[in-house]
Amino acid sequence: MKEAGMPVQSEWSLSAPQQLTFEGPVTALAVRTLGGTVNVVGTDSGPAALQLSEIDGPPLVVTHRDGVLTVAYEDLQWKKLLDWSPGRRARKRTATVTLTVPTATRVEVGTVTADAVVSGVAGRTEIRSATGDATLVGLTGEVRAEVVAGRLEAQRLGGDLRAGSVSGDITLVESASAVVKADTVTGDVVVDLSPEAAAKRLDLALSSVAGEVAVRLPGTADVEVRANTTGGTVSCAFDELLVSGQFGARKVGGALGAGGGRLKVTTVTGAIALLRRPDAADPSAGTAGAPTDVPAQGKVL
Repeated sequence: MKEAGMPVQSEWSLSAPQQLTFEGPVTALAVRTLGGTVNVVGTDSGPAALQLSEIDGPPLVVTHRDGVLTVAYEDLQWKKLLDWSPGRRARKRTATVTLTVPTATRVEVGTVTADAVVSGVAGRTEIRSATGDATLVGLTGEVRAEVVAGRLEAQRLGGDLRAGSVSGDITLVESASAVVKADTVTGDVVVDLSPEAAAKRLDLALSSVAGEVAVRLPGTADVEVRANTTGGTVSCAFDELLVSGQFGARKVGGALGAGGGRLKVTTVTGAIALLRRPDAADPSAGTAGAPTDVPAQGKVL
């Protein structure tokens, strides 16, 4: 127990496995690491806490000031994080970190090769990674993600998502997000919308140069569809939509429901697939999940 008047420690240098519990509120979290694993869990029970289970290389510096909890290497800056080469220097710095923070915390996680998992957070979340994979589960706040070669996988998102990738795939499963903006160069984009999303006014813009784009929509979706590809194939499971173009450019257009929302899909050489999500009451639907195949029935060009 601390004596009256003793200052509360606000900075730590961690060079060995250790656990920390933070006194005072945590409203924002910033993590910047190279290799290893970062796991962030949102919870409304207990104070914020950190568990460093493995570390190799220079120490991680932890600060807790004015509600902001920072876990980072001193020479790793957020704006230059993606400029780091995932080579020998990165391999010499690995850390396995688990952080528990209040649900409403704003979260910022940046890695070079480390994989990151963020779950149960309602505050705004921002992810940056060079080659590490990012997994997001049950986030209800706004999400921004920027990856180079790692995969971005998200399940049961509720807030708006803006994501970009070079060669990594972007996959959304059971998404309830009203706004999804996702683009890649060679990575695939897969978006599976939940029935909850279909009740919202949707604004979806998905694009890739050479990657495939697949969207699975509930039958109750209310969107105007505009899908275009310069040289990729097109498949569509909705009779309400018009598929046109035989050679070269192909497109899909039309409205589902009243067409109140918007779905725009664009590729250059990547294939486009518009899939129908099985009704929850359909016994042949199986378990819900991301679309993994082009529909056996529907229009294909």
